[in-house]
Amino acid sequence: MPVLVASDLDRTLIYSSAALALTMPDARAPRLLCVEVHEAKPLSYMTETAARLLTDLGDAAVFVPTTTRTRKQYQRINLPGPPPAYAICANGGHLLVDGVTDADWHARVQARLADECAPLTEVSEHLLRSADPVWVRKHRIAEDLFAYLVVERELLPGDWVKELAVWAENRGWTVSLQGRKIYAVPKPLTKSAAVREVARRSGAELTLAAGDSLLDADLLLAADRGWRPGHGELADSDWSAPGIAALPERGVLAGERIVREFLEAARGSTTVGRGA
Repeated sequence: MPVLVASDLDRTLIYSSAALALTMPDARAPRLLCVEVHEAKPLSYMTETAARLLTDLGDAAVFVPTTTRTRKQYQRINLPGPPPAYAICANGGHLLVDGVTDADWHARVQARLADECAPLTEVSEHLLRSADPVWVRKHRIAEDLFAYLVVERELLPGDWVKELAVWAENRGWTVSLQGRKIYAVPKPLTKSAAVREVARRSGAELTLAAGDSLLDADLLLAADRGWRPGHGELADSDWSAPGIAALPERGVLAGERIVREFLEAARGSTTVGRGA
């Protein structure tokens, strides 16, 4: 019985230096493995134990990195273990098969966005008009699918994100605050839709998932079992659902716990399947 494991990456499995500083005391710091380098600088990490477990997971399940990152940003990451046959980028906008975009899937996504929500240009222009240059550091369009801002969190007005979310909701878009990034994403652009497609193609009968942000909620709800770390948007809002475990661990140690849970569940499913 094939098992599909779909996991968010940033602040779920891998952690930047900033994310490490927020959640990991120096006195208890585990040994880390760098899994992303950009412009000759180390960028993202996981524990060495998590790296070993992820290698084992690649042999026990269909592991699918599932991220809001663009394809270019995703391709900077060098995860341990066998190269994933499938990866989901741009929050479901791109399904990579052996590293190559599936053109048919992307066309289907674009058709849904055109039919079901306000255009990207309208949302992007609103972000530019309403955001204050005092606290905005970057404004980006990702894969011609969604927009995001990089901001100075300490200067960000408390109600601005809530007001943006109300504005976006009326136009078929979702807003998510993750670290220093504020995402505006069309509601039809989901990780869960792409994961269901991978499950169909791989023949998986059990789907496991993990994520920390609002943009991961649909992914967790679509899975048979899911985990969220003790940090992030979902933890801050005390979000829960049947079949979803809220872990006490925060930061990089939560990432290690998630991979361990994935591996135990995948192996347990395989054992049950063989005994059936």
